[in-house]
Amino acid sequence: MPNLAAFYATLDPASPTDAPAPNYVDPVAAGKAAAEPCAKCHGENGVSHKAGVPSLVGLHPKYLVETMQSFKSGDRLIDEKDQDMKKALDALSDQDLQHVALYYALQNQNLTRAQTPNEGGAPVTKEALAPCVKCHREDGTGDSPTTPSLAGQDLAYMLNALRAYKDGTHDDDTMTPRAKKLDDVAMKNLSAYYAALNPKPVNIPRPLSPDEWAEKCDRCHGLNGNSTRPEVPALAAQRLDYLEAALSAYQSGARKSSEMTAMSSILTADDIKGLAAHYAHQKSRPVVFVTVPRK
Repeated sequence: MPNLAAFYATLDPASPTDAPAPNYVDPVAAGKAAAEPCAKCHGENGVSHKAGVPSLVGLHPKYLVETMQSFKSGDRLIDEKDQDMKKALDALSDQDLQHVALYYALQNQNLTRAQTPNEGGAPVTKEALAPCVKCHREDGTGDSPTTPSLAGQDLAYMLNALRAYKDGTHDDDTMTPRAKKLDDVAMKNLSAYYAALNPKPVNIPRPLSPDEWAEKCDRCHGLNGNSTRPEVPALAAQRLDYLEAALSAYQSGARKSSEMTAMSSILTADDIKGLAAHYAHQKSRPVVFVTVPRK
């Protein structure tokens, strides 16, 4: 094994791929462009100005993507207006939906309550709020990425949603049984309570470009992926498909490395493709390791 490794180490390093480097697409900028038609109904930067129309800021991307996909599939169609929503979303690819959801989730500077009427309601007791708090919390932020944040959401939209859950127009294993126990006054009070709360930022990082990710990888793998550490592989000019497969394997746990698993766990599919392309186009440089005999 040592002789085999030594043989390959004496070979000239590979040349970078001659395929053109793909242009980096900023997912946030792409999301903003894809979301332009949404502003007509959901407001600039996703803050609603129309009663009955939800704000899109303050929602986790996972929830928003799943909701948009349910409109596209027809699972969430309640009235004629939803047909317009489906038509608009049918024009977007799955990647477009990911980018749109990310764009709205990162609108922290524009994070504010829906700019729609909230007449208020009777104070909500802890007992009345208890069925909602388990999933939506008292501050309305939601307890998981798939639970919508209700803080600062449009009152009319929440009220219409509760009514749809109650009458079965929009059936849901969790919400329907709870909504059936509420009368219209209770639904109005709960909607007014959550509409009056201030939304909070979604706890997700802004995505890095391939060059920004590579700066982190270079700390171990060397400048531009030219490793100077015997125990760390060089990445420069490595095959693009191999790099993609290796990163995906570390991410899934198929390849074992505590450092690489932690590093790859937060990479998106776009990040992996971007990093692989970055290193596949770097010029590799030979490195000579000299064994120093022990004294």
